[in-house]
Amino acid sequence: MSQNTHPDFFDRLQSLTEAWLTRRNRIRRIKKEKQRAKNPVLDWIEAFLWAAGMVLLINQYLVQAYQIPSGSMINTLEIGDHIFVNKIVYGPELLPGLGKLPSPFKPGRNDIIIFENPSYISRGPAFDIAQRIIYMLTLSLVDIDRDESGDPKPHFLIKRAVGMAGDRFIMEKGEMKLRFAGEDRWIDERDYNKGRNWNHHISRIIRPEEYAPLEAAGQAAAWSDLGLQIPERLRSTAAGIRDIRFPDYLAHEKARLETLRGAAPQDKRYAMLLARHRLGWYVNEGRVLPLGDNRDNSRDGRYFGPVKVSKVLGKGSLIYWPMLPKWRAGLIR
Repeated sequence: MSQNTHPDFFDRLQSLTEAWLTRRNRIRRIKKEKQRAKNPVLDWIEAFLWAAGMVLLINQYLVQAYQIPSGSMINTLEIGDHIFVNKIVYGPELLPGLGKLPSPFKPGRNDIIIFENPSYISRGPAFDIAQRIIYMLTLSLVDIDRDESGDPKPHFLIKRAVGMAGDRFIMEKGEMKLRFAGEDRWIDERDYNKGRNWNHHISRIIRPEEYAPLEAAGQAAAWSDLGLQIPERLRSTAAGIRDIRFPDYLAHEKARLETLRGAAPQDKRYAMLLARHRLGWYVNEGRVLPLGDNRDNSRDGRYFGPVKVSKVLGKGSLIYWPMLPKWRAGLIR
């Protein structure tokens, strides 16, 4: 009985295998025939859309290419550097400009972060999405969001995370001092960085002697605000500000407010505005203070304040271009 059943089993198995192979070959032949019959233009469009979709997915959720438009991060990042930004580390956006996926990681002190410019004026969500899609598809080579002069608008900024929640910071002639949460003393930023072996270079353009005309210009502005004739000593000293390419607005404003406060001590407005310059700025919970490494040529948190962590889109990770004429490819630190 078993001897008769054994051959029947293998016969049926062979028949099933032949049927499956025949069906698979028929499906393959049909696919090949459809492929040959397909319009070459449609075939090219399908391949392009597939590649574009992959680029968008990678740029949106994993790694995105950016080009550095300004000198605010010199010497860490130079104008024209092409970099990759890690989008997944802090939680990528669900869609460009809409929501974020959760992440256990938050921006840390000294990280190079990219974030939405708080001063940016949007042209509408449809334009923003189109701009970011085109920017991603072209690997940062094409940016349709430009100003009247044809220069790219600063929709996104890339800076170094210097202050964390609970910190206070104060500026004295362009140099920053920090006071950390729970401490009662100020520490120079450069000394703190040196103690942590952070070797990035904080660039300065303004020379110490140039603060005299800056402060004189601020005092002269206060005299003008009060409707008084500006003394000649202030006028002549302030004339030197014309030679300063990147004036320190905060030093100018502090000198102006101190003069106004001295002239009108009863006006609480001046006391409130001056308090920040004397007591320092505070970084609230859920925010981070971003500053450029090139301090005298950087529009950053000193002007628009700490930014929300939810607005931080990624972490600068790698310079991938240029390689010539000067080798700059490498990790961003």
